[in-house]
Amino acid sequence: MSEEKYPLKKVCIICAKGTIEDVYATLVMGNGAVMEGIETKIFFTFFGLDAITKKQMMKLHTGTVGNPAMRMPGGLPFPSILGMLPGVELGVSAMMKGQMEALDIPKVDEFLEMITAGGGEIYACKLAMDMFKLKKEDLWEGVLGVLTVGEFYEKCDGQQTQIIFT
Repeated sequence: MSEEKYPLKKVCIICAKGTIEDVYATLVMGNGAVMEGIETKIFFTFFGLDAITKKQMMKLHTGTVGNPAMRMPGGLPFPSILGMLPGVELGVSAMMKGQMEALDIPKVDEFLEMITAGGGEIYACKLAMDMFKLKKEDLWEGVLGVLTVGEFYEKCDGQQTQIIFT
């Protein structure tokens, strides 16, 4: 029996975390999908809202406490307890941003512009907006709307759709 393959037509990405590494995973995957001609919709919820909130989007940090994948220069494991010291998270975040800049990785707002310019759609979660007392005007101007989870899933409807949760 041969297995019939269907090309991916649509991707719906949900970003629920606000650290640099989580937000950039969403942005890289979303931009990659747009570049491949895949219909792309991204839903930012809970702390992921920081990526599309004007006051926070350029101030993202790396999670230094409880991050088992964190490594020091040379590849040694980063002791999680160091992340609790004042200034460590800020320093690690600055280092990560510097490395990304050296690789010419776009900043958050530039990535969002690239995604929307390519036809991708950006949405915010109504529940998270209400919880954090945010208004539509607090968000990056390219956000198309504030939706409930059900409304977002309706936009993800269809065959050949992949839902990715970051």
